[in-house]
Amino acid sequence: MQVMKWSALALAVTAGTTQLAFASAQEESKGFIDDSSLTLLNKNYTFYRNFLNNPGGQNYRNEWAHGIMADYQSGYTQGTVGFGVDAHAMLGIKLNSGKGTAGTGLMPRGSDGRSQDDYSYAGGAVKARISNTEFKYGNLMPANPVFAVGTARLFPGSTEGFQILSSEIEGLNLEAGHFTSIRDGSASTDRNGRITLAYDFGAVVDAQNVDYLGGSYSLTDNVSVTVYGSEFQDVWRQYYGNLNYNIPFSDTQALNFDFNIYRTSDEGKSLAGEIDNTTWSLSAGYTIGAHKFTLAHQRVNGDEPFDYLSMDGQNAGDSIFLANSVQYSDFNAPNEKSWQVRYDLNMAEFGVPGLSFMTRYITGDDIDGTKMDPTGVYAGNFGGDDEKHWERDIEAKYVVQEGSAKDLSFRVRQATHRATSFDSDLDEVRLIVEYPLSIL
Repeated sequence: MQVMKWSALALAVTAGTTQLAFASAQEESKGFIDDSSLTLLNKNYTFYRNFLNNPGGQNYRNEWAHGIMADYQSGYTQGTVGFGVDAHAMLGIKLNSGKGTAGTGLMPRGSDGRSQDDYSYAGGAVKARISNTEFKYGNLMPANPVFAVGTARLFPGSTEGFQILSSEIEGLNLEAGHFTSIRDGSASTDRNGRITLAYDFGAVVDAQNVDYLGGSYSLTDNVSVTVYGSEFQDVWRQYYGNLNYNIPFSDTQALNFDFNIYRTSDEGKSLAGEIDNTTWSLSAGYTIGAHKFTLAHQRVNGDEPFDYLSMDGQNAGDSIFLANSVQYSDFNAPNEKSWQVRYDLNMAEFGVPGLSFMTRYITGDDIDGTKMDPTGVYAGNFGGDDEKHWERDIEAKYVVQEGSAKDLSFRVRQATHRATSFDSDLDEVRLIVEYPLSIL
């Protein structure tokens, strides 16, 4: 595939320009054991979603679960080429759920529709490093604009394949990957799950292979650019660009602009149907002391929705780096135009470090679901030619700053969503408590 040829070329170029590189991470290696780390994360998650207009369907979902995640990362052996291993293990425990309230995505469900009382799994990868370039193979958790596993539920997803990460030149980070299967992590323990789409609405389009290549470069301390390309086999080719520009006025004031753009077109057998979509967002955020004010605009230019990764037809991935992708909705329907206003408050300025608040309001309109490929997976799922919706989110978070409970965090997230007939009216509350412990 062409993207992998680009990958080899890019890595060859970086290898040939090591004279421009900063210190070699491999040369500074302390060894397999001395550079090892082991962390244990306890995560307690309550999820409540109330549907207000779902006649004949499930009116609400309400579940409570506790997760324990152990993550081990070895150092690299010393020498020109270093070798190491990474491993993780998860244990999920149901605290509250019923057959009529399941389906939040926090836990796997059995054939009877009930969430499992407990579940567990493990994964790992081998890795090698030369200079500042790493090669990893196994069960991995990539996080980039075109292929990122989901992290919004109890455990992050993971995917099978290989990944190359290179930072031979200071300020330049390159990445390439090839993956063949995925594990949801929260809703499933199957490591051979299908690489699916977030908006296939039950059609379950399976991309047998995914390849990607991209990277980011810091032009200055305040300006960075990011470019990625990916191919979901027989589904689409997707390209991403980002420009981030920060203008500091003082130690307490700054203006930030963030521009994101995706270009997606169908590829190969076009398993999802015809796709011709360009989606972009632009946000401007002004920070003054404890306060941050943000205004964002997002636009979908295409008769299909902007779509991205899903994990085995269940929870969505995180590869949607758009300003108006928020708690419930992504505001990514066909031809949609959306606006967001947001306010953040950092209470450290008022003597309460670790406490923060956020609220935002997003409204989208001009949605037209009538012009997409009638044989594609999106057909019939976005209503008529004048659909609209809005969402309001409120969040409070506190992170303990010192003492034996340092880094213990509490987060409350509330969302209200209202829409015309193409989507649901709902209210949602999530309570998330996390306690990370560094063992090594």
